[in-house]
Amino acid sequence: MISNEPAASARLPAIELGSGVRIDTPVALAPMSGVTDLPFRRLARQLGAGLVVSEMIASWAMIRENGKTLRMAEVADRGEPGCPNAVQLAGCDPLAMAEAARMATDRGAEVIDINFGCPVKKVAVGQHAGSALMRDEAAAARILEATVAAVPVPVTLKMRMGWDHANLNAPALARIAEASGIRMLTVHGRTRQQLYSGTADWEFIARVKQAVRIPVIVNGDILTEADAAAALARSGADGVMIGRGCYGRPWFPAQAAHFLRTGRLLPPPTLSRQKAILLRQYHAMLAHYGHEAGVRLARKHVSWYTRGLPGSAEFRAGMNRLDEARDVERLVDAFYDPLIARGVVRDGAAPADAAAAAA
Repeated sequence: MISNEPAASARLPAIELGSGVRIDTPVALAPMSGVTDLPFRRLARQLGAGLVVSEMIASWAMIRENGKTLRMAEVADRGEPGCPNAVQLAGCDPLAMAEAARMATDRGAEVIDINFGCPVKKVAVGQHAGSALMRDEAAAARILEATVAAVPVPVTLKMRMGWDHANLNAPALARIAEASGIRMLTVHGRTRQQLYSGTADWEFIARVKQAVRIPVIVNGDILTEADAAAALARSGADGVMIGRGCYGRPWFPAQAAHFLRTGRLLPPPTLSRQKAILLRQYHAMLAHYGHEAGVRLARKHVSWYTRGLPGSAEFRAGMNRLDEARDVERLVDAFYDPLIARGVVRDGAAPADAAAAAA
């Protein structure tokens, strides 16, 4: 028995965001800095994620048309009803947020997501953005209203429980967001001061759900199908958002969705299939970033795919010394092919020591 949570057999209905935008399967890939780039989002979407969200993008950098920022804001293939592309923006200036939202929409974003959750000191303290805005509800309201008014697409909000446990104002901010025209909320079950320590408080998110009529998504510490079921049951949320549980497992949102809808586990892809998915992402990263940067940036992803397999530590050590893509591919073949021939199975569990997901 994997879980006694009643949500294990939930039907997980679609979410209508309005403006013709619908999330058929409300199991989302969380925005994660340095992880959810276009190649990873496109792959997760193709493998069954119901919503993909870009890395957090600074509104001022978007307006300045910074080349790296514009690349981060590119969206995965459009034209698939029920699986929208979201671009997440952060900032403290309502006018800048509004203009950045217009630019992102013009470039294909089907949903604009506002970040009130990032706990990183540079953002929350240095820029008075991200989770810092949970401490200033008036400023938060101005940003929400300006962004909603600026674009024809749905605007959503991602936040935490509050700045600290003495200021758990997510339910109050949720009501402000709903009144401002926000169409959906995602709540990470930690405070800003917790960063990624402790455990996510899924029960608290039920208070946010009870405070508003718009859909609420639960986020934080969802690493297994049982976690997804427990998070949904304890929060009463309308869907789940998965971060580090997708490290090296872009197929996991589909597995979680299947379990939430049927109560039955889907087996992980075969090791041969996992290798093929790894190489598909690797080639996409080379095409997206160019050879030199692509090889370097792909290293952590390749490492996540291989964790838990026999000899993976030695493989990773060797792979991290290589600078040529073809050499990396040869090493991937030399590592995977004997394991596949021996019938080795990797269960596809999330890396236990993976770094915490971004806000």
